[in-house]
Amino acid sequence: MAEGIWLRFLSGPEIDSLGLTRTEIVDAVEAAVRDHGEGETSFEPRVHLQPDNGGIGHFNVLRGHLNRLGDHGISGVKVVGDFVPNYKVGLPSELAMATLFDPTTGIPLAVLDATMITAARTGAMTTVGARRLARRDSKILGHAGSRGTAWWNVTMLDDLFDLDEIRVTSRRPESREKFAAELSAELSTPVRVVATAEEAFDGADVIVEATRLTEPEPLLRTAAVKPGAFVVPYGTVSAVELDLLDVMDKVVVDDWREAQSGRFGALRRHVDTGRLSPDTLYAELGQIVAGHKPGRENDAERNLFWHRGLALLDVAIAHLILRRAETADVGTMLRFH
Repeated sequence: MAEGIWLRFLSGPEIDSLGLTRTEIVDAVEAAVRDHGEGETSFEPRVHLQPDNGGIGHFNVLRGHLNRLGDHGISGVKVVGDFVPNYKVGLPSELAMATLFDPTTGIPLAVLDATMITAARTGAMTTVGARRLARRDSKILGHAGSRGTAWWNVTMLDDLFDLDEIRVTSRRPESREKFAAELSAELSTPVRVVATAEEAFDGADVIVEATRLTEPEPLLRTAAVKPGAFVVPYGTVSAVELDLLDVMDKVVVDDWREAQSGRFGALRRHVDTGRLSPDTLYAELGQIVAGHKPGRENDAERNLFWHRGLALLDVAIAHLILRRAETADVGTMLRFH
């Protein structure tokens, strides 16, 4: 295309047709996390847009840049809606769109459906944390929540560990039953549906709290976290007890600045009350992945990883998708200028 500026539009079905594997996605996220730990990224704190809609949902705007991708880095912006009642009309609660840009000219390179990216990068980040902070012999996964990210959490963790049992639960019986059936069709590990988070978490080796509360409620009790457990609370609203951090040997976040920003987050109260601070924080995950700090050091450690969702991960996966689409000549070329 000799004249003008053209960008590639990639729809959700087109992205699905590219056949990215879970391992490829986890590896792309891990590389971005390593770059973050080595100071080879830049990004701005997420911002929220709250429409006058009675509180049914809001938008998050994420912006990031990775120095090492492409010929001279890649920049991107993602806008994602977070609308919990969407299940009532048969839609995902999180619908997203991403744009990629050339950081040397500002030319837009691609517009992508980022709904899958949002869910997959969340599961991949959980898994990168587990690679460094969970016991390698973890056998029981307890997972609360069945939204889009849940599928990627569970399937990617099952790829990582030789699990004996996966326990799943969510607020609505029909959603947890459907989620378990989908997992059972994909995985060989036994999947057990339980009615409460307490049943899912009790004695589990890996605990993931990905609930969609509207008001704080302690679904993950501190007493359920046994020695050697790895805990990932990342629900929008706190579902953990205030003393949860007191039993943890290592508390890790994806980014400390992000952990302090915004009004949402599983450990929002812990930051606001000073229980999670530079003094009690062990590391950012990038520091561990880059080798600047050790991850798990013994089988008895109780380790916690809280991730808010870095724009860097969206950009990394979007770039992976764009390169694959260019090779396969998938997508629609649109005249921009």
